[in-house]
Amino acid sequence: MKNNIFTEIKKELPEIQKDILLKEYTTFKIGGPAKYFFVAKNKEDLIKVIEISRKFKLPVFILGGGSNILVSDKGFNGLVIKLQILGTEINENKIYTGAGVMLPKLANIISKNGFTGFEWATGVPGTIGGAIYGNAQAFGTKVSDAIDSVEALDIKTLKTKYFSKEQCKFVLKNSIFKKNKDLVILSVALKLEKGDEKEIKEKIHKFLKHRKNCHPISFPSAGSVFVNPEIKIKNKKLLEKYPELNELNKIGVIPSGYFIEKSGLKGKKIGGAQISEKHANFIINLGNAKAKDVLALMNLAQKKVKENFNINLETEIQIIK
Repeated sequence: MKNNIFTEIKKELPEIQKDILLKEYTTFKIGGPAKYFFVAKNKEDLIKVIEISRKFKLPVFILGGGSNILVSDKGFNGLVIKLQILGTEINENKIYTGAGVMLPKLANIISKNGFTGFEWATGVPGTIGGAIYGNAQAFGTKVSDAIDSVEALDIKTLKTKYFSKEQCKFVLKNSIFKKNKDLVILSVALKLEKGDEKEIKEKIHKFLKHRKNCHPISFPSAGSVFVNPEIKIKNKKLLEKYPELNELNKIGVIPSGYFIEKSGLKGKKIGGAQISEKHANFIINLGNAKAKDVLALMNLAQKKVKENFNINLETEIQIIK
């Protein structure tokens, strides 16, 4: 039966594919094959493929835009469901959008319709569903700031649920959807205010310029590797050695890249991966990086930051194996 599983599944789900390289579907351009691969374009597709995964007892991974993830070199020995629910509608000050809509496209639609509060998402890889999952943020704004409600499918019951902003339980780089893997985001309603057209354009230009100058956008990466710690450094020796920490303490959030850079790891290479010389919280694929190279750099960064600052860096990217 094992040898015929794919044949059996294909009878029920003709669009399913086999042995698809996941590196083609991630911003890191790293990762081995998915044993089975399916693109879900609507809720009905998703329900159907989940039912089939149960029937054949297949492990499932839901894939969005492929940012903020690192897929192992061996790939995923199960069924990867690429969520591609698209479409965006605007009704007064509400924007309704499918979870699979890419953030830059959504940011463009929103700005062109004169709404402000979403300029930060311009140039951010990934989908709106993925952004909600990890409560993405940039330039002092979180995606949760714009959320009105979220529609999700509970893959245990195969029933749709609606979550208010409060019910999403947004915290730093986290949400109820990240904590409860049975909930798959289908769509979202955003609530935004109208803004000044000139100011919106200026913000977008400013943010894109910052990304170009400060982020290693010329190389594949998964974005920020570690969560920026919400802490204050109290160690007097560290404050004397790094006086700028006094200013960072006032903010209450210290960039992980700062700790990694001060630990002497900026530019550090292992195999085909490198801690970016532009931004130390980015690990880039120089062209032939393996997942094991990235993991080695991540482990090294955590070890050195712990030794130098007594801080445990929390991983932001998701490891898929």
